[in-house]
Amino acid sequence: MKRYAAAVMFVAVALPLAACGATSPGTGEASELTSGPIKIWYSTNEQEIAWGEAVVEAWNAEHPDEQVSAEAIPSGKSSEDAISAAITAGNTPCLVYNTAPAAVPAFQKQGGLVNISETFEDGDSFIAERSGDAAEGFRSPDGGLYQVPWKANPFMLYYNKTAFAEAGLDAENPQLATYDDVLAAAKAIKESGATDFVLYPPASSDYTNSLFDFYPFFLANSGGTQLVVDDKAAFTSDEGLETLEFWKTLYAEGYASAEAYSGDAWAGPFADGVSAMGIAGPWGAGAFDGKVDYGIVPLPTAEGTAADQTYTFGDSKNVGLYTSCENKQTAWDFVKFSMNADNDIALLETTGQFPIRTDISEIAADYLASKPVLETFSLSVPLTVDVPNIPNTVEIWQTFRDAWSQGVMSGEGDLAEVMQTAADTIDGLAAQG
Repeated sequence: MKRYAAAVMFVAVALPLAACGATSPGTGEASELTSGPIKIWYSTNEQEIAWGEAVVEAWNAEHPDEQVSAEAIPSGKSSEDAISAAITAGNTPCLVYNTAPAAVPAFQKQGGLVNISETFEDGDSFIAERSGDAAEGFRSPDGGLYQVPWKANPFMLYYNKTAFAEAGLDAENPQLATYDDVLAAAKAIKESGATDFVLYPPASSDYTNSLFDFYPFFLANSGGTQLVVDDKAAFTSDEGLETLEFWKTLYAEGYASAEAYSGDAWAGPFADGVSAMGIAGPWGAGAFDGKVDYGIVPLPTAEGTAADQTYTFGDSKNVGLYTSCENKQTAWDFVKFSMNADNDIALLETTGQFPIRTDISEIAADYLASKPVLETFSLSVPLTVDVPNIPNTVEIWQTFRDAWSQGVMSGEGDLAEVMQTAADTIDGLAAQG
């Protein structure tokens, strides 16, 4: 099976496309790349805005003729909707520092993204030098890179030490390596009444929520196998069915809730003491600090995989360079500047998120040593995997989620048959190219 392990490590209106002699990206023909002012979008996250403003200020001080103006991605249903609408209107910014890998196939199909591999002589080499093998997981089926790997947030399992102690479990060295371990702990927690539930991921049928329950656990249990490999659904493998059965048991036994949480869907249940465990990246600490006395362990697997071999979901966000950008050379130069060692360390220190670079543990060693939580997550960064870069991504994930809602959360029908039906549909969608 094809596996992608990341190295180390969830954005506006720009100038219209200029008639500067540039050919459309991806043609492989020579293009005239111009320099000059550009606009960028970044996430609405307060910490990322602070990082972005500092990087832009530093760049502008040294580049009077290539000034960068920046703003947070416009509000809307989602960042993806805002970017898609801008592509349709032809007024995207040059760069979006919040491009989701799952959305890249759709943006590429719209003609909105520049093929970095073909447009810039040092496109592939810069990305490979910084991100190593991680970059291959973001390459499109045509062989091009339409996104620059930027930052990742490896998922791990948080657990409530107080709840574990109340349930008579070892709060400092819990046994949570295997599915059976987790189910045994869940039984003890439920019987003790320490919390209402054991795991409480987002319960809605929205396709994105599979990234908060099944997918991280499947990656861990399968050695980093993505949901779809070589145009075939991979979740009906033995490892996939083990993970599906584990989650089905959690719901069947009342250890997880299929009801939507009334507060924050991803952080609320754990932060509020409603669930004894939570699934999150390093950003989870910000939501849990001061509310829960927590510990962090790798995701469990059926057989108890060693921590240094346990893959996980990277929840990466990358940088897209968009085709309506007039001054693409400046945009590319700014990308490289924003991802140099100093700015990558600043990203980690400012946001708690990990740059996708092979040497982050070395260049940020002193900082990580002072932040035990981040140091713990840094060990998982080399083992992060993201969503497959395939066509019809939304339809594929929604097909999976619908089957999950039926066979896992509701326990309706034969689980293997329900998931195989979904896999057959997904195979057809993935093969459409």
